[in-house]
Parts: sequence; structure tokens; C-alpha cells
Amino acid sequence: MYEHRLAPLLSRRLFWRRMMQHGGAALGALAFSLAAGTAGYHFIGALAWVDAFENASMILGGMGPVDAMPSTAGKVFAAFYALYSGVVFLLIAGLLFAPVFHRMLHHLHLERDEHSR
Repeated sequence: MYEHRLAPLLSRRLFWRRMMQHGGAALGALAFSLAAGTAGYHFIGALAWVDAFENASMILGGMGPVDAMPSTAGKVFAAFYALYSGVVFLLIAGLLFAPVFHRMLHHLHLERDEHSR
């Protein structure tokens, strides 16, 4: 997916295409996580759909829960969803920053190779 260290730097157009692909993957992970959290809060936590969506959004956004879970199953789901949301945050950050870091490191490596010749 990424160019080899000896390959030339990607054009800006291709780099932005790569950024859009990574952004799409991040958006997909976010949508899946939000849908799973909403369904879990609705079916396991016994919240109305709009309240389940609000809780899932707040947890996924790192803000914290809005409604208290009345049942033990709801509390266990909320705890695991909070842990899952932390991992999803790191996944999405990695997806969005990987092309930028790769391009930066590739650019620095190219400059070093040109000076060493």
C-alpha cells in the first residue's frame, strides 16, 4: 500500500487519494462502532433508541455516559463498550495519521539519500 523507501515521493494528488481512503476506513470504523454501541445500549441497556445513540456517541467521543445503567448486563456492556471505544480512538488516529507520518519519513529519507551520494 505504501511506496518502498527507494521509490520516489508520491504526487500530492495520489497522497490526497490515500488520505481519502484512510479517512473512509476511519469513517467506516466510526460508523460501525456507533451502530454497535447504539444497538447494545438499546437492547442490553434497555434505553430508547435516541438515548442509546446519545450514550454511544458520548462514550465514543470520550465524554462519558449520560444515562445510568439500571441492570447488571447494561453496566457490563457499558464498561466493555468504553474500553472498546478507547481502542477505536487509537485505531482511527492511526488510520488518519499513518499516511502523513509515512510521507514525512519518506521525504526525510529521500533527502538523506540525496545528500549521502
